[in-house]
Amino acid sequence: MSTLPSRWDGVEQRVPESLADLRGPATGTVALPVHLGWSGLTEYDLVNPLLRMSLYRTIITGGGRSDAESYLNAELLVADWPTLRRGIGPSYRRAWETKIAALGWRHDTGPGAGAGALTPGWER
Repeated sequence: MSTLPSRWDGVEQRVPESLADLRGPATGTVALPVHLGWSGLTEYDLVNPLLRMSLYRTIITGGGRSDAESYLNAELLVADWPTLRRGIGPSYRRAWETKIAALGWRHDTGPGAGAGALTPGWER
């Protein structure tokens, strides 16, 4: 009997190389294709933060690299990441924060930082 591959296999390969690769819209309504919007909502108004985070969670957990590049907006992702990161699994969170420095944790060497202090990359 064969087993199905894990849904977490290859998560790292689905993450774009940089924020610059994310060319998704910042405004308007996004309509997902069938391979992403097969269950539940298929259209998301980006003005609504709850709908936007639902869209982003769908893309991050169910889409491929090209989907992320087409539907995710870099500025919105960075702004929403502190909340969004709590709604995705640890393997997705780790993959995105490892590859996209603005989303991950970094060593803070700025004034007032303790030795080796860690701060989120999104707090700049």
